[in-house]
Amino acid sequence: MDREEFYREARTDLTGPLAGVRVLDVTKVWSGPMATCVLADLGADVIRVEMPGNRDGQVPPRIPDTGLSWFRETVQRNKRSVALDLRREADRETLLRLIPTVDVLVENYKPGTMDGWGLGYRDCRAVRPDLVYVSISGFGQYGPDAHRPGYDPVVQATSGWMSLNGEPDGRPVRAPTFLADDVAGLHGAIGALAALRHRDRTGEGQHVDVAMLDTMLFQSAGFLTLGATGVPMRRWGDEAESVAPANGYDCADGQIYLAVALNKHWRVLAELIGRPDLARAPGFATNDERLANRAAVNAVVARWCHERTAADAVARLCAAGLTATPVRTFADAAEDPHVLEREMLAPTRLHNGSTAPLTGTAVKFSRTPTRVRHGAPAPGADTEEILGDMRLDGHV
Repeated sequence: MDREEFYREARTDLTGPLAGVRVLDVTKVWSGPMATCVLADLGADVIRVEMPGNRDGQVPPRIPDTGLSWFRETVQRNKRSVALDLRREADRETLLRLIPTVDVLVENYKPGTMDGWGLGYRDCRAVRPDLVYVSISGFGQYGPDAHRPGYDPVVQATSGWMSLNGEPDGRPVRAPTFLADDVAGLHGAIGALAALRHRDRTGEGQHVDVAMLDTMLFQSAGFLTLGATGVPMRRWGDEAESVAPANGYDCADGQIYLAVALNKHWRVLAELIGRPDLARAPGFATNDERLANRAAVNAVVARWCHERTAADAVARLCAAGLTATPVRTFADAAEDPHVLEREMLAPTRLHNGSTAPLTGTAVKFSRTPTRVRHGAPAPGADTEEILGDMRLDGHV
């Protein structure tokens, strides 16, 4: 299938599958903005509440030739912005008057903050009973640690995830991306959609509680169960605990990653690297044998890789039906024709008139396509329009 065939029946009159859904974004930093970014990318009208002159998300580096932060442009795109200072009673009252016009509210303040402002779930529910109210926090709305603030690396460490990341003889290492924030944001968006589906069936709104710690534990491959039952776990570095060979291997000009999960694929690899004698040899024939013989298996594969370039090694491995890739940088990925064909770089006009290649939308819809419609708004850029619409609708 080619791209044209996939989108043959695509509609052009909608922003995406969530067209018609309105979301109030009362969030900061990354986890909450990521949840609302997903909803905005899916076509929802997301109204971001920001302090007048807000500097949140102005994180270096700047995108070259734009003067704007990659951080804000990545996670605040496809949204509108209204300037409200929630420390002021008048602006809090304005936000409450916006509530009847929205389907979902997402916030990621420390538990108790929104309640203290008179903007908690019960307050907002009083003016829109069927509201879906999503709260994202480090440790959730209840429990012994609910009061604790939580940043991404702190939650990575608390969850146990960090203990398994890094080299076997090294120290625990955090993920280089905002992993805990991203996972919480995704679950926040999923929670909002599930609650909207329930509202569609029953007319009932609800409070959706997303703890970054819970989402990290959920997405940790069931390791919490192993920890609870006393199964020892260790760091494996680039290797996989249950498959061999699965490792990064140095070539003459770079590194590749190769994973051989099936015994029949090992036999193909043995033939390819000129060692057919190892296809069914003791210590090599089955995955269990290879796991017990990792050092020898890795040495055989490493020797073959070292003699050729990464491109040559990967071409030979892929031609044989094996799973391998060069270990690339993001700059390499940005030049990949497949990445470009999948529109994972979207040339986007930013609010100051400059253009930047923003990361594209992840999920493709054949009938209701999604896209990066515009960059992040300037803080408060849509205040007059949004509050004007509210007055026209009678919510004053």
